[in-house]
Amino acid sequence: MNLERLLKELDVIREGHFLLSSGLHSGVYFEKFRLLENPQYLPVFTHEIANHFKSYSISRVAAPTLGGMLIAYEVARELNTRAIYVEEVHGKRVLRRGFTIEKREPILVVDDVMTTGQSLSSVIEVIETNGGVIAGIGVLIDRSDGVSFPYPFFAVITKRVTNYTPDACPLCKQGVPLETPGGIS
Repeated sequence: MNLERLLKELDVIREGHFLLSSGLHSGVYFEKFRLLENPQYLPVFTHEIANHFKSYSISRVAAPTLGGMLIAYEVARELNTRAIYVEEVHGKRVLRRGFTIEKREPILVVDDVMTTGQSLSSVIEVIETNGGVIAGIGVLIDRSDGVSFPYPFFAVITKRVTNYTPDACPLCKQGVPLETPGGIS
């Protein structure tokens, strides 16, 4: 199965002129919720992450809320372990709702779309602050331009996309209307 073609058919991969949550502009947007609303297809992608990390000693799968939750759940289900979610409270990521991390516990961090790596970095910080060890990182889509981490990394789809600061955006200069997709405000 061609997974990138499936993402295009599901309208996950969109082309235009988009304002990203990072504040950057892009000609390509990944609307993860088109995938997340199709429960019959999400396991196709999460299986790829679980399969990649199945030989690792993973005791939990962690993800940032919101979009990463379903991914963590599906990967943890397939790896037969637990999922934990790192929430944002007052601009800072924290463990809540009774989630805990054991000292030296190997944890797989997952997320939906990686652009700057900021969400993953904040989850990693919470895990390490609480004594956990990062066993690896898995994402559905890596749209970054070479963001890297010092941990084993796997992306189901890697798609290099150029992002622009608003003042250097050629789409703005061409007068292409700017869309603000998702919940960005």
